[in-house]
Amino acid sequence: MPTPIRWKFPVEMTAEEKAVAKALKRIGKFYVFLREIRAELFDEEFQAELAKAYQPRGTEPKPAALLAMVTLLQAYDRTGDAEAVITAAMDKRWQLVLGCLGAKKGPFSQGLLPQFRERMIEHGLDKKLLDRTVELAKRSGKFGWQHLKVALDSSPLLGAGRVLDTWNLIGRALSTVVTCAAKATGRTRDEVLAEADITVLSQPSLKVALDIDWDDDAQRADALEHLLKEVDRLEKWVATYAASQAAEPPLREALVALRRVLAQDLEPDPTTGQRRIRRGVAQDRMPSLGDPQMRHGRKSKKHPFNGYKRHFVKVLEPDIIAAAEVLSANQPEQDAFGPLVDEAERHGPLQECFLDRGYLGSPRVSELRRKGVVIRCRPWPSRNRGRFAKDVFDIRLAERRVVCPAGESAKISSASNVARFPDETCARCKLRSRCTVAKHRGRSVSIHPQEPLLIELRHATKTRQGRAQLRRRVSIEHSLARVVQIQGIRARYKGTRKNTLDARRTAAIVNLQAIQRLREAA
Repeated sequence: MPTPIRWKFPVEMTAEEKAVAKALKRIGKFYVFLREIRAELFDEEFQAELAKAYQPRGTEPKPAALLAMVTLLQAYDRTGDAEAVITAAMDKRWQLVLGCLGAKKGPFSQGLLPQFRERMIEHGLDKKLLDRTVELAKRSGKFGWQHLKVALDSSPLLGAGRVLDTWNLIGRALSTVVTCAAKATGRTRDEVLAEADITVLSQPSLKVALDIDWDDDAQRADALEHLLKEVDRLEKWVATYAASQAAEPPLREALVALRRVLAQDLEPDPTTGQRRIRRGVAQDRMPSLGDPQMRHGRKSKKHPFNGYKRHFVKVLEPDIIAAAEVLSANQPEQDAFGPLVDEAERHGPLQECFLDRGYLGSPRVSELRRKGVVIRCRPWPSRNRGRFAKDVFDIRLAERRVVCPAGESAKISSASNVARFPDETCARCKLRSRCTVAKHRGRSVSIHPQEPLLIELRHATKTRQGRAQLRRRVSIEHSLARVVQIQGIRARYKGTRKNTLDARRTAAIVNLQAIQRLREAA
């Protein structure tokens, strides 16, 4: 095994470095801070940990710590790999941080950067890098880490893949199968098209080849039937001439993608028996072939998007992000809650947890409450179309009964967990019109499995002190705004894991900026 190499650099600035740092006093102070803190960030212990996971290869191996610093600079300046090589050779700010001031050639090559990111993912180095910034914050000694107050929130991340409608999804998937089949069988693409009798791929786009009046329902139905017949002919051709190759990538993946598009976007027409484009959106629909892990999501009812959600947990008082995770956009917030809380608890026991209410569905919320962690969150609003909402009823869980605004009570059924007021009681009530419009039955109130927590949350929103506590969650929103400012609104990479790496290195930058503010205020 080759001897692990370290990134060797002086701690004290040279005269030339001091001159550059002075010029960056007003604009560019963060580059100076990275130069000043690099010895702490990449100390011997952390460099040994990085080197253990990353064994560089080639005639000119580069230290893992140097490449890790490059990934941080790339995140901060939103710089691609090719541009990073040029920037390191020409930008004195990068050269100051990387310890190569005055060099005419950058200290790394373009090909090293994607290779290093793959190693980071393989060995979890992106998490270690973020953890390292948390450790530096702990060393400040200005905050206690024995009882942590944390906040969680998420932000949309638009996918890098091109979103297509059903027609173009089928056309793109069909075209990919043709290309892979041609390579697998040693034929040209045109030969496959001719042998399989595929005509819809003869033009620049599928819709040009079909050439119909898209406002005519009958023509659209006929065009879809024609397209699906060509799909069937191609699959039969593959089964005849490329059966063995169809069991191996990349042809296998292309066929799976084509069949998935057909399954998710088509449904039987109840009037004709033929297939038609699905009404509505299938669950877990894949909107892009370029990035198969992208999904449809919503940050709110009025704001749909395609891509991912980036989730963060932040320790409030030190103003430090403890963990970051990126999931597909259609995955609920509660799926991210457990892993994020696990990461936060590695840095100390939790005392309070400030949540966006999308996380309330996680079973870990109840577990934290049993451990004594205070949950602070705005409850889901109670609505009843202008009539008495659930929150105006007095829910007495210890007595297993519910008292209505008129003073009547009903027992909570153990079987259904619902309190039902008798019809005769509601029929004579003067408040009936303001409570229910149900005929021949009285009002009912369902008790949620987490009703004790919801009662607490509803009560907190009605007190000045409770509302003041809830406003402390705005801190995570400020951090998210900073993440978006650095990372942008669109994913740089394809897939959840690569974008998780990007989110974590961005969070590391946000943490380092927080540490910089702490030291400047000292």
